[in-house]
Amino acid sequence: MAIVVQTEQLSKRFGDFIAVDSLNITINEGEIYSLLGPNGAGKSTAIKMLTTLLKPSSGDAWIDGISIAKSPFKVRSLIGYVPQMLSAEGTLTGYENLLLFAKLYDIPSKEGKQRINQALAFMSLQEAAHKPVKTYSGGMIRRLEIAQSMLHRPKVLFLDEPTTGLDPIGVKSVWEHILELKKEFGTTILLTTHIMEEADKLSTHIAFLSRGKLVASGTPAELKNSLNKAGATMEDVFIYYTKESVDSQRDFHEVAAERKTTSRLG
Repeated sequence: MAIVVQTEQLSKRFGDFIAVDSLNITINEGEIYSLLGPNGAGKSTAIKMLTTLLKPSSGDAWIDGISIAKSPFKVRSLIGYVPQMLSAEGTLTGYENLLLFAKLYDIPSKEGKQRINQALAFMSLQEAAHKPVKTYSGGMIRRLEIAQSMLHRPKVLFLDEPTTGLDPIGVKSVWEHILELKKEFGTTILLTTHIMEEADKLSTHIAFLSRGKLVASGTPAELKNSLNKAGATMEDVFIYYTKESVDSQRDFHEVAAERKTTSRLG
């Protein structure tokens, strides 16, 4: 399976403060990869570097083999990004928002209209297409923003806390459409979230950050099994590894090996 996102010793410093510290991750084509961690762990900073909004202090990362440090403009043509902050214009209709993004991406007019109609249908927004976005629910706005970011068919879609502030119906709808993106287009998705159920249900792979460092990574099943605890949840994993990173600086592999030894020896 092809590697689509790779970081090597990726770091960001703000003065004496290290926001991201030597991050090494690999994401394969078609994965849904989640970055988790407490507030201030470095998740959003990592996303901003990978989307070329922040320059790394050291290290590098590659999107489909293109360096974010050396070729940021080429990288931008390969990615879609949905930030935490609202990126749709409320006074415009959903269709007009998508038309604006199609022009920003230099998609030819005829093809752009076709893609807009396909995006509206895919995100179940046809009936609201010509209504002002300020009349949309939170879930509808999020689906529109995802549609905006997908118009140019990016290799990688970055979602920064995609369901924050949504009601349960909106959350479920966004989840369904994220999974459909992966199934229908094979889109590689990197997301951040504070909702552990979201990460557990959506992700093929999860990485935990704490104080800028990678402290645990694996599939949801691997991470839960590493605790050697019946019925372990992703909340348990979050608490265990982020607390451990502060208390003792042990990493995932050390803890997992210790747990296996304890289980084997009884």
